Amino acid sequence: MSRRETYETRTEQLLQPIVERFGVEIYDVEYVKEGSDWYLRAYIDKPEGVNIIDCENVSRALSEEMDKEDFIDDAYILEVSSPGLGRTLKKEKHFMKSIGMEVEVRTYKAIDKCKEFVGILTDYQDGDITIEMEDESTRTFAKAEVALVRLTFDF
Repeated sequence: MSRRETYETRTEQLLQPIVERFGVEIYDVEYVKEGSDWYLRAYIDKPEGVNIIDCENVSRALSEEMDKEDFIDDAYILEVSSPGLGRTLKKEKHFMKSIGMEVEVRTYKAIDKCKEFVGILTDYQDGDITIEMEDESTRTFAKAEVALVRLTFDF
């Protein structure tokens, strides 16, 4: 397990009782470097959507636990937020909850001269993603082909 994965897993373990206490759930945890700064991001969610108070409560409690455990050697910025409307789908549970919703699929390499596809997520099995596109055609993408999948939204 990489250092990044270790930090994310340990943070999720610390975060689980906190989110239960505040009536939210963990959507994702990521430890990433942007520019010269490291970020530890915890994304939380609940059916009606999270608000600033939810984020503040979880952030304060998580910050206290992170200070006690002190398992990340680097200086980092802690952020707690909603995954947003255009949330990235990474885990099986994200895909399963999003079946029937419109998604954008970006591939690493062009398929039929295209790297971006939009359609309704109809299936997710063993990492394969199936969408029904506007022309009613169906396309299945192997996990290895996919760079990004996220929900789309129209205003």
